[in-house]
Amino acid sequence: MSERNGFLLCADPLRTSRTDPQFAGEVAAARAAGGRIALLDHDALLAGDAAGAVARVARDSGPYWYRGWMIPSGRYAELEAALGARGCTLLSGATGYRRAHELPGWYEEFGGLTPRSVWCALAPGVPPPSADELAGLAAPLGPGPGIVKDFVKSRKHEWHEACYVPELADRKQLAPVVGRFMELQGPFLAGGLVLRAFEPFVAGGEARVWWVDGDAVLVTAHPDTPGQVPVPELPSLRAAVGRLGLRWVTTDLALREDGVWRVVEVGDGQVSGLPAGAEARDLFAALAAAGER
Repeated sequence: MSERNGFLLCADPLRTSRTDPQFAGEVAAARAAGGRIALLDHDALLAGDAAGAVARVARDSGPYWYRGWMIPSGRYAELEAALGARGCTLLSGATGYRRAHELPGWYEEFGGLTPRSVWCALAPGVPPPSADELAGLAAPLGPGPGIVKDFVKSRKHEWHEACYVPELADRKQLAPVVGRFMELQGPFLAGGLVLRAFEPFVAGGEARVWWVDGDAVLVTAHPDTPGQVPVPELPSLRAAVGRLGLRWVTTDLALREDGVWRVVEVGDGQVSGLPAGAEARDLFAALAAAGER
């Protein structure tokens, strides 16, 4: 059997010589596929010590997929450099990770398949844009309800407080929601501010499709609704994933009330959550066997 790809997994913060128990099922799937396992100190990476974070990775031990907790794009670039210093590579490079992980990177390729969106770059800790600036940002979306998020995440669990805007064209509605969203995100604001047109979806949960080198190798529920697994239509989505040209991505899909499947989010598969009870053997088999490019 040819040499298999490795998997760089998060170490247990309490016992750094073993993998985080949260990913035990995925470790088993990776090993069953013949993949090598190496450990990353996720806390050290987020603290800025990329070299220390990969100290347990054997030198010149070949290419790796990362699989674990979310990493800000800048820290991921530091991870790539630190692994390179040890003679190792990531199969998803830092540029591709940012494109999949942050909405501005993938939005153009999914035009027409996802809600209309506008955005502006903002650093964590800066004041929210003024009401006039927000009105100008929202103007291309026209009147109607909308969603506030950053380049990676929304605060949908604070729906009326920091996520949903009943009327984007109403400055008195938009500004308070944006302000509260940015306040709650604080130092964790990722990339900047995104406004999206709201689209009504039917009940039944979202489907998460896992793509490896352009092939849909697994369809699961969304982690927020693990007991619901819709069956989406994929042909037009397959073309969009091909245009994006990234190696391991996820697409979250929901059925709009008019019967059209819509892309809610795209993500880097390395940091996308598997729902409870999902069978990951086929996914990790595809990842272990994927060629380096």
